[in-house]
Amino acid sequence: MADIPTLIEAMQERAESLSTLGYKVRFDLTDAGESILLDATSGAADLSQGAGEADAVLKLSSDTLEKLVRGRIGPMLAFSTGRLKVEGSQGVALKLASLLNGD
Repeated sequence: MADIPTLIEAMQERAESLSTLGYKVRFDLTDAGESILLDATSGAADLSQGAGEADAVLKLSSDTLEKLVRGRIGPMLAFSTGRLKVEGSQGVALKLASLLNGD
């Protein structure tokens, strides 16, 4: 299981592309019982540990999130195999998927 600070650091490395998202996305880590909030509404990718209001909520394990951020699994594959579940705006989730695939 990947730890939260490591996940936030890995996501911070992709902050430039994530900053163009323009929405808030919460990653609910099913195996850790924790959340990471990505707030890209201000033109920057602000990442923090903890819950909050979000346009889309992605439910996945910490290992799946690490694989997504590092490019070892595609978002569509994670979704289609049940490793990733989306609540809220599907459009925001698709935009995030394109940013993760874009590098």
